[in-house]
Amino acid sequence: MVLLTALGVGGATIIGAIVGFIFKNISHKFSDIVLSFAAGVMLAAAVIGLILPSLDYGGKFGIVTTVLGIFAGALCLNFIDKLVPHMHKMVGADSEEHNGNEKLSKVLLFVMAIAIHNLPEGIAAGVGFGSGNTNEALLIAGGIALQNIPEGMVIIGPMLAAGIPAKKTFICAMITGLIEVVGTLLGYFAVSVASAILPFALAFAGGTMLYVISDEMIPETHAHGSERGATYSLLVGFCVMLVSDFLLG
Repeated sequence: MVLLTALGVGGATIIGAIVGFIFKNISHKFSDIVLSFAAGVMLAAAVIGLILPSLDYGGKFGIVTTVLGIFAGALCLNFIDKLVPHMHKMVGADSEEHNGNEKLSKVLLFVMAIAIHNLPEGIAAGVGFGSGNTNEALLIAGGIALQNIPEGMVIIGPMLAAGIPAKKTFICAMITGLIEVVGTLLGYFAVSVASAILPFALAFAGGTMLYVISDEMIPETHAHGSERGATYSLLVGFCVMLVSDFLLG
């Protein structure tokens, strides 16, 4: 089940890439609404599926472990963001004048940023399964997979516009998805081998997801004049996962 879920989470990026090929000129408004829905789904998955279970498994010092884990996860991605550009800055590159080489470099860095962020997202899904709670793990994996579809969509347009051949564009999108598969398996085996790190690992994974939502997804969805629709879309996504968790529980 872990392997199939890992392939499903990674495959969601590829599905998004295929949609991106079909609809190369998706409007910012539609993209923002879909990405906001995914942000709401991920927010619920992070809180319900990772952070609250971290408190449950943490015992006497559960709150300390959970808080430290959240900040450790956020700081880890903060360090990664020092190395690669922000996603919302990359998406906005089409409003500036660049020569061909600069444009290609920015697009490739954009894809690298998504690929690097996919690793901790995959680890979050794997840690969920390592906790032994299949329902919560599927909730987390479903939230990440939903977020990966619009992520895969936004890769395609900029790469094609930069002159990258369609075949290589698809291969790059596929690689970003495979990174998530690797992350899922890493997260699962790490927690399975050392269950003592489970509370911290859950909180760490939750912190990485909260960081991505706040630092990448929300700013991007509020950058093109669709703030109100994006906000309600996030709430819908959050409530969908809340209801799903209630029904599964």
